[in-house]
Amino acid sequence: MKDTISEIEERIRNAGALKAESRAELLDLLGQLKSQVAALSSTHQEQAQSIAGFAGISAHEATREEKNAKSLKFSILGLQSSVHELEESHPQLVGVVDRIATMLASMGI
Repeated sequence: MKDTISEIEERIRNAGALKAESRAELLDLLGQLKSQVAALSSTHQEQAQSIAGFAGISAHEATREEKNAKSLKFSILGLQSSVHELEESHPQLVGVVDRIATMLASMGI
């Protein structure tokens, strides 16, 4: 999962379609996500993998040169759904994912 999030970070760093401030904010949020997912992975391995996977797909869709709004929407819904069950036990993780999803959605539509 660390590798997946590191790959997402690299994709964000190299995305030509992103403004500098959006890039910096996303990288900060991904750093937060990385630490939250690392903590989660010790107790909820499959959920942590799902979150990392959907984050990767969402970042890919949001940073494509030719965006597909429908694909972006579905990937973000998957990301949000992957943390839904963790709202009570991991509220910080859910908050980070919500911020990432909101930011990616605003970039792609």
